[in-house]
Amino acid sequence: MSRYFFDLHNGDGEVADENGVILNSEADVPHEVARILTGIAMEEFTHEDRRGVITVKVRNAEGTSISVGTLTFTYETLDRP
Repeated sequence: MSRYFFDLHNGDGEVADENGVILNSEADVPHEVARILTGIAMEEFTHEDRRGVITVKVRNAEGTSISVGTLTFTYETLDRP
């Protein structure tokens, strides 16, 4: 088991993960990145016309960047006849 840090980058700037998450292995990192990205999209990009890009950069316990995940989100209402 190892600790991984998930730093958030979005339109508001960067938010460094100071606590991290303990995962069984590095193979679990993509699932955690997907959970973070979709959770943020559900909170921030609903109920009105929205566009955004969210990026999560992952660091290992030594502080080395090991991966990055990005979600581009677009939601818009359509004109109705």
